[in-house]
Amino acid sequence: MSDSDTRKIRNICILAHVDHGKTTLADHLIAATGGGVLHPKLAGKLRFMDYLDEEQRRAITMKSSSIALHYKDYEINLIDSPVLRQSWIEKVTPCLVLNKIDRLICELKLSPMEAYNRLLRIVLEVNGIMSTYKSEKYLSDVDSLLAGPAGEVCDENLESIEDDEEDTFQPQKGNVAFVCALDGWGFTINEFANFYASKLGASTSALQKALWGPRYFNPKTKMIVGKKGIGGGSKARPMFVQFVLEPLWQVYHAALEPDGDKGTLGKVIKSFNLSIPPRELQNKDPKILLQAVMSKWLPLSDAVLSMVVKCMPDPVSAQSLRISRLLPKREILDKGADSNVFAEADLVRKSVEACDSSPEAPCIAFVSKMFAVPTKMLPQRGPQGEILNNFTEEALYDPLRGESMQKHVQEAELHSLYLMMGQGLKPVTCARAGNILAIRGLGQHILKSATLSSTMNCWPFSSMAFQVAPTLRVAIEPSDPADMGALMKGLRLLNRADPFVEVTVSSRGEHVLAAAGEVHLERCIKDLKDRFAKVSLEVSPPLVSFKETIEGDISNTLEDLKLFSSGSDYVEKMTSNGRCTIRVKVMKLPPMLTKVLDESADLLSDIIGGKLGQSAKSLEMHTSSLTENESPIEVLRKRIFDALESDFLCGNENDKDQAEKSKGKWFKYLRRIWALGPRQVGPNILFTPDYEMENDDGTILIHGSPYVSLRLGLADNSSANDIVAITSSELTQTIYGEAESLESSLMSGFQLSTAAGPLCDEPMWGLAFVVEAYISPSIVQAGDSEPNQLSEQYGLLTGQIMTAVKEACRGAVLQRKPRLVEAMYFCELNTPTEYLGPMYAVLARRRARVLKEEMQEGSSLFTVHAYVPVSESFGFADELRRWTSGASSALLVLSHWEALPDDPFFVPKTEEEIEEFGDGASVLPNTARKLINAVRRRKGLPVDEKVIQHATKQRTLARKV
Repeated sequence: MSDSDTRKIRNICILAHVDHGKTTLADHLIAATGGGVLHPKLAGKLRFMDYLDEEQRRAITMKSSSIALHYKDYEINLIDSPVLRQSWIEKVTPCLVLNKIDRLICELKLSPMEAYNRLLRIVLEVNGIMSTYKSEKYLSDVDSLLAGPAGEVCDENLESIEDDEEDTFQPQKGNVAFVCALDGWGFTINEFANFYASKLGASTSALQKALWGPRYFNPKTKMIVGKKGIGGGSKARPMFVQFVLEPLWQVYHAALEPDGDKGTLGKVIKSFNLSIPPRELQNKDPKILLQAVMSKWLPLSDAVLSMVVKCMPDPVSAQSLRISRLLPKREILDKGADSNVFAEADLVRKSVEACDSSPEAPCIAFVSKMFAVPTKMLPQRGPQGEILNNFTEEALYDPLRGESMQKHVQEAELHSLYLMMGQGLKPVTCARAGNILAIRGLGQHILKSATLSSTMNCWPFSSMAFQVAPTLRVAIEPSDPADMGALMKGLRLLNRADPFVEVTVSSRGEHVLAAAGEVHLERCIKDLKDRFAKVSLEVSPPLVSFKETIEGDISNTLEDLKLFSSGSDYVEKMTSNGRCTIRVKVMKLPPMLTKVLDESADLLSDIIGGKLGQSAKSLEMHTSSLTENESPIEVLRKRIFDALESDFLCGNENDKDQAEKSKGKWFKYLRRIWALGPRQVGPNILFTPDYEMENDDGTILIHGSPYVSLRLGLADNSSANDIVAITSSELTQTIYGEAESLESSLMSGFQLSTAAGPLCDEPMWGLAFVVEAYISPSIVQAGDSEPNQLSEQYGLLTGQIMTAVKEACRGAVLQRKPRLVEAMYFCELNTPTEYLGPMYAVLARRRARVLKEEMQEGSSLFTVHAYVPVSESFGFADELRRWTSGASSALLVLSHWEALPDDPFFVPKTEEEIEEFGDGASVLPNTARKLINAVRRRKGLPVDEKVIQHATKQRTLARKV
């Protein structure tokens, strides 16, 4: 297992949208290099990687599959995936394949020059998308260089930054392929450069640079010149048009057009010495003749796989780029940790980085996905099939902790190793570093992913990052209650087999299945019924999540802050025994601050919980890079400050003084963050009360402590110490201790209220609360009543305060004009001109908001961008295809949360409103009210509506003559 063998491995994944030709392209690669598992005649028709009946029926890929190919001396592991992963976060090297080039000739009827301009625009657009990902990394790299010592800015660093400015995809570099997977042909610039090098008397490297871009061939001087080198009146074409596209157009016209010159095909066959069977040349079907010529002239597999070998890194080279993502360096907080353990863990990391296959190196593997394979499909092995025993499986493992403290370490025996061949498996006895393989025997140990290691002292691999979260949720239950055990077993198997599925139990006891979309959900339900549970199921309508907030405008922030700071606008509640008075004030948070808190939930959980070692991993999902000198807390604090500044600058562009005053007041409030909610990390804030508001009537104010502000470094300990000193000097220690012990009850009431709002028990969104709790001393302070006080304190008063705080927070929200918040999809639609009317009708029925529309250059397609509510998105794609006869396509991506402007409690009051809507009794429920009522019915909450039980009917009485 030498290093040279590892350098001849390539791991590739075909990523594209639905119907872009992923599986057809994979078929041609398998037919050419798959060892005879697929005949070339069936390539593109069999869809070898789509082995499920549902995939064949729908003609789309639903589950990813892998196969091992052999191209020349290289081993290529190919994965056909239905989902576009976040390749930028995973730090993989991309290549670009432009498929369906034949449609430019046959359907759009473009000339070679028009086709070149279209291809040039597509490559520029893709590079523009990639540059947006690079921009954050580029800026952070520049900042880190400028922040470092002057002597550290060396030429190598400057060269690396300059390299980032180059386009990712450049056909002249060979990382762009132009293919037609349906007809089985494809090419890169290299193929034509090698062919024309001898004919034009130029070097291959010079032709590679000249065959893309504004380069022209002067036939008189036989030189390659720029645009200035040709005459102004000449009709010269770029070399890519003249030497690449025009021969392709000539072959297509000769083969498909009735009046085509068949001699052109003979010239191509003779020039390139193609061996085509006579029966195919004499075939009366022009499509078969065209495929025979093109697949021999420009073989698809050679073009794509040669690009893979040349432009994609081998495992040894790739590990050096991806090691920071796979095994990020950990910060060692425990100074007393065993140095030998840390040294071995560091050795393991270096072995992974070097892709070391030597016998002395530790054996490490990452389990990225669990496959459910029927036992009858496993290859039968002989006695030598039991291999690689006594490995250790780790998840959430810290090698610096003692073995007795490990809760997620198991020893597992690996039964067999297999190469994945689409649906089948090929047994192997060993596999060297850098390969992709299947392992049998871990089903009882791993839920979704894990790290396998031959040593205990190994850091776990970072988990995979998914592009979107599973948002479509349904409740499922068996048709026969006696089958509940089988359903629960099936859900466990499905949860292991599909990395994108989430199975949870709701607060009402329902089994909730979350999937990525309608097709994914349908596939999961079918797997449950037919494979895993094998019982009949009842599936509920989709469960849509909402949020609850209050009305607010960023332009009125200063007025809201003044109202929030005053002691007049509050909701007051009292506990049942009358000992505690609760006053609650509420205000809406700035939108960007709410977004930062929501996106940083995992990081906040680590910081507030004290898990600083895992903070960098959580932060990596939101930022492209993190310098060594910056801690995650500093980065998060900077994001919070930047969010506030952007909010106030956007909302108060005309009044800079008002923006500065608002920002200053908010920075003061950030020093008083007591807790976040719900679940301690949500986008709602509980501030500590203002200590100057304390009453003089003998009641005691529960102060709280700015715990979150202290953890985030927004406040110091001086203010908290001052409060303790003042209070302990003025109040008795007993009463102060009672008030301090009730702080947790107050915070629990806040968590309960933010987890279930007043409209429909949905979580609150973007709200700031101040809770002032005043405790009065007991009527009896001495002697016999002390046990009763203790029982009241620990048994009754704590619960009463929780209930009172919860009701007061909900009442404060109702008082400040509550609004419903719904999730929004960003929708991109491509529609021909004649179907714009039906498309807009579908969008209008779905309450969509159109952002922009533009016509694609060089085509009759319109691109429309819109926001579609998630609650209205179910069945959207099917309805769109039905109304546009399949001509329109839509791409939905979860975008943001947006408050509905409708007031759910609207009642007409003014004369104009009464004239338009009628009196209050005849007003129909608006959209917000309908959504709230639907959620309340689903949850079993009371709904304020009129139900007609005995309506007057028209009765026809029969007359007896």
